[in-house]
Amino acid sequence: MKVLLTGATGFLGSHLARALLAEGHQVTILKRSTSDCSRLADIASELAACDVDAADLLSAFSRHGPFDAVMHAATAYGRRGESEAALVEANVLFPLRLLRACCEYGTGLFVNTDTFSRASLAFGATHLAGYHLTKKQFAEWGAHAAVQYGLTFANMRLEHVYGPDDQPDKFIPYVIRQCLQDGARLALTSGEQKRDFVYVTDVVEAYLLLLRQKDSLPKGAYLEYQVGTGRATAVRELVEKIHSLTCSTAQLQFGALPQRPGELMCSQADTRKLRELGWKERVSLEQGLTMLLQKETAKNGK
Repeated sequence: MKVLLTGATGFLGSHLARALLAEGHQVTILKRSTSDCSRLADIASELAACDVDAADLLSAFSRHGPFDAVMHAATAYGRRGESEAALVEANVLFPLRLLRACCEYGTGLFVNTDTFSRASLAFGATHLAGYHLTKKQFAEWGAHAAVQYGLTFANMRLEHVYGPDDQPDKFIPYVIRQCLQDGARLALTSGEQKRDFVYVTDVVEAYLLLLRQKDSLPKGAYLEYQVGTGRATAVRELVEKIHSLTCSTAQLQFGALPQRPGELMCSQADTRKLRELGWKERVSLEQGLTMLLQKETAKNGK
């Protein structure tokens, strides 16, 4: 199949790009001319690329389409201090233009990415309100477009995804990095929050499953899938597991940071709809952390 992928230079998107190529799909990516493509260096020659800041969006459809599916993994969280207007442009207006192009060119499946976990985990995150407002608004537009134009709009609500090549400032990479430092002190909240930690390859498999079953999915429908393991793990348990696996000497200072007001104390996916399609997670938390640590220590030469 021909697949158009956004966000391919990011964490999840780069894993999706590799998996799509491995299954024999023709993949076109949308990116900016200034994007850091280091995650794609080894597969760049296998991808068709369009710079959205250098050409009209529709040119990707006219030059490389028609596409069987669009997988939209690009997003702006607000971590870089983006304004509300910038978040609306990235998370509502751009994907709306992309969705409109799908309708005009007959793309049957639009798979949208929505990070369901609202967790700040063990340190604060005050930037997420704008992100969730914009993602909610675009999902509503997706539901409208599905009915009006007869396409299938699948909204993937992701729990806490982790794995290799993630941003170093994300929670799990941060904890790993601290635990690998001799004598480090890691200030944390009490760690009572529970989150559903799901390995990136299991998330990718959920996307691929939708693509494989594209023709049997209902047309003109909005579908929503929660993607996680269906089990919640306390943040304290996660951190202690990383500490143990790394044989770390770092001091874990639980309770050194206050809990955020209104902190969501438990988040986990309801995976029943996804499992009805035949999906199941294959990587346990311990297995995932072990694989991630192996890659991290190999990268650092430790």
